[in-house]
Amino acid sequence: MAQPTTVVGTGTPASCTSAAVVAAVANGGVVTFNCGADPVTITMAATARIFNNKPDLVLDGGGKVTLSGGGARRILYQNTCDQSLVWTSAQCNTQDNPKTTLQNITFVDGNSSGQGYGLQEVYGGGAVFARGGRLSIVNARFFRNQCESSGPDVGGAAVRALEMSRASPTYVVNSTFGGADGYGNVCSNGGGLSSIDTSYTVINSVFTHNKAIGVGQNPAIAGTPGGGLGGGIYMDGNTFDLSMCGTVMRNNSANESGSAIIYVSNSRTGTMSVRDSTVAANRSIGTAAPSFDLPGLPGLFIIAAPGQPVISGSSITP
Repeated sequence: MAQPTTVVGTGTPASCTSAAVVAAVANGGVVTFNCGADPVTITMAATARIFNNKPDLVLDGGGKVTLSGGGARRILYQNTCDQSLVWTSAQCNTQDNPKTTLQNITFVDGNSSGQGYGLQEVYGGGAVFARGGRLSIVNARFFRNQCESSGPDVGGAAVRALEMSRASPTYVVNSTFGGADGYGNVCSNGGGLSSIDTSYTVINSVFTHNKAIGVGQNPAIAGTPGGGLGGGIYMDGNTFDLSMCGTVMRNNSANESGSAIIYVSNSRTGTMSVRDSTVAANRSIGTAAPSFDLPGLPGLFIIAAPGQPVISGSSITP
């Protein structure tokens, strides 16, 4: 790791404050923590915002730092098209920077409900919202985060990424979403991850006890608010990819369908692979839900390029 640009804290838990985290993230660069020898939870009094004209952010909790939204707010916000974060490109929705890495850190009790930042697109992402640039998540944990409870195409209780750089997928490596009863992440769609026109590469990670609690699918059935798709992962758009390897998806649920994964490439150009992974004991509650799963692939609802998905070395069971 490079030398830290900013160290949050001076060696005591009390010195590791929400204000210090917000300032460090706004400044960009490599951010580490010095909060003492024991694990520490920092409850955020404001959302930490990533500025597009600052050095690429690496937020490293050293395996001991938990950032909490206190059940009241989103924890981290990146948006290349938000003018308040400084526009750096005329094509803000396709630019390659900032490049953000979140590592060795835990996000708990984030909540994006009702926090639109004045922009229609900024919904979902209870813990982390990212639009544009790049995002990598390494050795991180996401517990009890939530986003809007209803609506189609609203998702990502833990992480919502949309219109990210085409130069690289959003990486999720060695990370846990839920992991035990009472720790799952909950949203209308995509309890763990959600995306629009964004590729994910998910490696050696765990998704359990996450829930998609919306009702009415997408598009919303008449008389319903919509949602309830993709207990663990919800992905929508046109040309994008999902690559999952060495990952466990178990005990996730959806009110409608795709209790483990919803993957919809509207143009049938997207690709999906599941390698050396386990998908089991996920549950769709809606009466019509089982008919949406691909034959022989319980928990998975997929519209993709011809010949997709590619499954190898994996166990996918009810």
